[in-house]
Amino acid sequence: MTARPGVAVLTGSSSGIGAEAAVQLGRRGWTVCLLARRADELAAVAQRVREAGGTAHVHPVDLTDDADVRSVVDVLLAEHPRIDVLVNNAARSIRRPIRESVDRLHDYERTMAVNYLGAVRLTLALLPRLLEQERVDGSRGHVVFSSTMSTQLPIPLFSAYLGSKAALESFARSLLAEHGHDGVTTTVVHFPMVRTPMSGATAIYAAMPMMSPDKAGGWLVRAAVDRPTRVTSLGGAVSEAGMSVLPGVLTKVVTPGIRRMDRRLARRTRDD
Repeated sequence: MTARPGVAVLTGSSSGIGAEAAVQLGRRGWTVCLLARRADELAAVAQRVREAGGTAHVHPVDLTDDADVRSVVDVLLAEHPRIDVLVNNAARSIRRPIRESVDRLHDYERTMAVNYLGAVRLTLALLPRLLEQERVDGSRGHVVFSSTMSTQLPIPLFSAYLGSKAALESFARSLLAEHGHDGVTTTVVHFPMVRTPMSGATAIYAAMPMMSPDKAGGWLVRAAVDRPTRVTSLGGAVSEAGMSVLPGVLTKVVTPGIRRMDRRLARRTRDD
């Protein structure tokens, strides 16, 4: 099913993947509600959406703040009788070995606060509207969750980030199992590494080939418009199948290669 243009609520839309997805949805004639913390950057993205032919509304919000989210949701519900798609794209990442995290529980708390609880908080707040609104083309609403290919294969150094994303994927599966028959469906998007400010925080990744934000934004648009249960790469799907059958073997094979890749990237970064 390809959804007709409607109203999309998009978090993490002030830059990177979210901003590019917003512009592409605008180009298709969607109304996009832009949610993120930085009002000035949201305003710039809104202008790009309007220039592309869409309608944009700016809603600065801190997804970790209950009162802030409730205030924004009240505005969204008042201004839009129907919400067709919610895209939970906001995220933060931390790259740190577990051994160096034994005194840093706050690393896990911070990633869970944004990546998991922030997405769940907004989804729960909008779910009653999704369930009560009329079906259009068989759908009452669709919820998209940005995740990562790294939940599909064993990746070291990102335990806080990956734990939060794995929790989010489980929530998405439960939401679909409980309300898919009601017309509320979900998509989980497993991104590979994308060239964004978040990945740019790790210096060695400057030397690593990555997906462009524009292409990654297209994956979110596909999730919002075509509504498959999952969007992923062939490599991600194969890795996920391997982890289901032979997790120990795949971990032993993959993780040494990732460590070697990190060393090569570090050398290339120093040489550059």
